Amino acid sequence: MPLTLLFAIIVIFALASGWAFVRFYRKHIHGENAPEQTAEVTVLDKQSIAIEDAQPGQDDQEYWIYVQKGRIGPKREFQIGVHYFHALNPGDQGTLTYRGDKFLHFAVKR
Repeated sequence: MPLTLLFAIIVIFALASGWAFVRFYRKHIHGENAPEQTAEVTVLDKQSIAIEDAQPGQDDQEYWIYVQKGRIGPKREFQIGVHYFHALNPGDQGTLTYRGDKFLHFAVKR
């Protein structure tokens, strides 16, 4: 087998692997074109983080919740709005709706 053919196959394989990794990363990590999903979760904690370089008229804090599926399921974090931040407390259980890493809605189970 000629050396140039072997080199071409390796280059094509490397490019295809890179393309597949980028697609996987964008879809599953960044949520690009990800489907809307729901999960039964428990709120583990919530946190507000001050934004130092906030422009006038912008929020000066970010609000985050940390959730877990079931008792031993994976833990996730989502940035949420101020209204959800004040409405949710650690220990609350309900249905989380999300797309990739983007929070969409939380329905508390009472």
